[in-house]
Amino acid sequence: MGTYSTNEFKKGLKIQIDGVPYQMVEMNFRKPGKGTALYECKLRNLLRGTMVDRTYRAGQTLESADVSEFTAQYLYRAGENFVFMNNNDYEQYELTEEQVGDCARFLKENMDCQLMVYNNLPIAVAAPNHVVLKVTYCEPGAKGNTATNVTKPVTLETGAEILAPAFINQDDWLRVDTRTGEYIERTKDPEA
Repeated sequence: MGTYSTNEFKKGLKIQIDGVPYQMVEMNFRKPGKGTALYECKLRNLLRGTMVDRTYRAGQTLESADVSEFTAQYLYRAGENFVFMNNNDYEQYELTEEQVGDCARFLKENMDCQLMVYNNLPIAVAAPNHVVLKVTYCEPGAKGNTATNVTKPVTLETGAEILAPAFINQDDWLRVDTRTGEYIERTKDPEA
């Protein structure tokens, strides 16, 4: 297990404190008038999702966390769990609804995602930033209603509900931002 010195601290760094993996979300360097430099860090607990603030003096070291990320394919939902398969060695991982979080709304079978694993146990998953999904239900748009910024709720094939422009119809394909849940654009059928 490697270590990181304070001069290697940066956003996104994965470290281990008391056997728990953390990701550095923010890091600020501060040099007081006298004394040693300080590194003020905001850390996210990768197991619980909670945030902590820690301050380190220049020269201190932290242990690196055994966290790996790789591409995994979403296979199916098994009750409350989601099953993913590593694209390289075909090993399967099950994540709970809590671990998958909000991106569960946009998961479609056979979709490639980024899986985060700590000590060979899955801890989090990230869907692609943009996905193309089919509209399964929406109210019909009124003819001639072309006013800007008029939106209506639409239901996508994964069951997610988002707001889309009034001209969107059932069976249209939409590109959606999975991070915000917002409509980006109407597009063509990805399989065509």
